[in-house]
Amino acid sequence: MITAIVMIDVEVDKIPDVASKIASAPQVTDVYSVTGNVDLIAIVKTPQYDDLATIVPESIAKIPGVKSLTTHLAFKEYSSQELASAFDLGLD
Repeated sequence: MITAIVMIDVEVDKIPDVASKIASAPQVTDVYSVTGNVDLIAIVKTPQYDDLATIVPESIAKIPGVKSLTTHLAFKEYSSQELASAFDLGLD
């Protein structure tokens, strides 16, 4: 599964509407309103890398109110269980 983290800058008065539209885009699993350099972060999961070429520029970037976006691809996913075991020293 390919995971993309899409950082989205949005016109301030359109954040709730844009977030709703992004959340309904194909293969978007989560949308977060955040503090910092961007307004929204969307998580996109798809089985095919080529699908991102449609989802991000066609479905997300063209939503009215989206000013700009940056896409980051995840190399590896670490679950909370994996992280806990990585720091486990084996002490009771």
